[in-house]
Amino acid sequence: MDLRSELLKSIWYAFTALDIEKSGKVSKSQLKVLSHNLCTVLSIPHDPVALDEHFRDDDDGPVSNQGYMPYLNKYILDKVVPGSFVKEDVDNLCWTLTAKKNYHQGGVKILPKDDAFRLWCLFNFLSEDKYPLVMVPDEVEYLLKKICMAMSMELNCVELEDFLSQESVVQNGFTVWAFLEMMNSGKLTRGITKETVTMAVEEVYREIVGDVLKEGYLWKKSQLRRNWKERWFTLKPNSLSYYTNEDRKDCKGSITLDTNCCVEVLPDRDGKRCMFCLKTISKTYEMSASDTRQRQEWTSAIQTAIRLQAEGKTSLHKDLKLKRREQREQKEQRRKAKEQELQRLQALQEEKQRKLAELELLKEAQRQAQALLEQDELRRRQQYEQLQQNLEVQLREAEEARANMQAEMVLKEAEAEKQRQRIVELEDMQQRLEEALQQEIKARRDEEDFRYAQARLLSEEEEKMKALMALQEEQEVYILKTQREKQELRQEMENKSRSLEDAQKQLEEVRANRHRVDQDVVAAQRKLRQASTNVKHWNVQMNRLMHPIGPGEKRPSIGSSFSSFKIPSQKDPGLRLRVKSEEPDEESKENVDRSSGLEEERRLSQSFNGSMSMDIP
Repeated sequence: MDLRSELLKSIWYAFTALDIEKSGKVSKSQLKVLSHNLCTVLSIPHDPVALDEHFRDDDDGPVSNQGYMPYLNKYILDKVVPGSFVKEDVDNLCWTLTAKKNYHQGGVKILPKDDAFRLWCLFNFLSEDKYPLVMVPDEVEYLLKKICMAMSMELNCVELEDFLSQESVVQNGFTVWAFLEMMNSGKLTRGITKETVTMAVEEVYREIVGDVLKEGYLWKKSQLRRNWKERWFTLKPNSLSYYTNEDRKDCKGSITLDTNCCVEVLPDRDGKRCMFCLKTISKTYEMSASDTRQRQEWTSAIQTAIRLQAEGKTSLHKDLKLKRREQREQKEQRRKAKEQELQRLQALQEEKQRKLAELELLKEAQRQAQALLEQDELRRRQQYEQLQQNLEVQLREAEEARANMQAEMVLKEAEAEKQRQRIVELEDMQQRLEEALQQEIKARRDEEDFRYAQARLLSEEEEKMKALMALQEEQEVYILKTQREKQELRQEMENKSRSLEDAQKQLEEVRANRHRVDQDVVAAQRKLRQASTNVKHWNVQMNRLMHPIGPGEKRPSIGSSFSSFKIPSQKDPGLRLRVKSEEPDEESKENVDRSSGLEEERRLSQSFNGSMSMDIP
């Protein structure tokens, strides 16, 4: 996540805070104030004319977010120089604007304003790069575990699960206000003091947002005096700074970390234990930890910072956030693949069930055909047995006739021959009957196959008819849905037109207020002009009363100057001549006074107009 994306997240909250009607639009005057404040905290020059030129074709009405975004990128964000401003000031400005509207502190609140601000910054850092900004439950659990770890306690997963099941949590994740409400409820920090929560939030804020890998006291060996002093060290991915104490106000030095640095463990010496050193290209810094565990943590943290520099990364937690996001995406892909596999297996199972049903139908048809064949075979056997019985009866009759007519055998030999021929014919007839029976059985089989094929065709035709009816019903539902959407669009257009009329009414009220203020300014200018005229009149009177002192005359005292002054008579020709000679000078003085009075009046009116324009929103 680059610097521009981080700034846009905070500015998005400021913009939505100015959008009181939640229509995605903000008035131009509010955008001017927001742009001026952003330029101030970002340490870039502000061009007040650029906004008017950018929205020259949209002077009336509010300005949308899409219209303000090109101006924000071109005139503000493109001019931002990394390192020339403090990002916390930008976050504080945007938090001030959005907290007035969205963060309500009614009732008992556990979190102070500074802790709420830090949690807001942590939320922006860990939120997804999609608007509106939300934080997925995995990131919420990660942040809460970090805070609970800083407070030396375990996270209450039951309370977290209860909050996840609430309706205030959106489907894709938490909003920042829902997250702050959860923290203010006190369910997760039950039994913990406010000071402990504040210290934990500040520690996690400095670690994640401030990119602080580790902080703590270490003994450091001086480079000049070679003595040992205890310093408060702060490790970041690009530097290792040390201060006098943990207030971090008096920085005694900073060690720049790069790929050429390395850390090594040293044996105990000089009365110090758990020693290690940090080697750079030019110097070697020796330090001592309180115990072996602290030394291991510091050496691992410094090695992590050096590894980040080697990989070209500026923040550990940004890298961890990207890795967690990749893991979530891979998990989501595996879940989708598993669902697809289950759907495919379910489809195969349904296909198998369908084929088994068809196989059962085929087996049932085969059993019915086998039963028919057995019945035909039984009927054929019965006919054959009947025929055989008839033949046996005839044979017995013939034998009886031969026994009875043995004497007449010679005479009836011809007749016996005929009887034998008749027997042969009967056998031939029996064979033909058997062949006819086989043909009838085959014909019955063919007829059953034809009936089964005809029944299958009828079932397929019925399924196609059902599919056609389903398509017709879906078409009717789609037509009804389209009509409802048209009605909703028509209603939305009417709402927008009413909003536009309300905005026009507000603009007319602002113009009426401006007209009244302009009238007040004109009256003030008129009074100022009258006062200037009175001042010039008294200046002329004073100039006329003044009398120059001639050579040899005494300077009158202040108390007696006006008492000894006499108005000369107009009959004195010398005085009349002197007055006439002095009139051009007085006129020139009056012209000079008039021009200076006009310039003063113009300057006062300009300052008055400027103060009035600053007071008018």
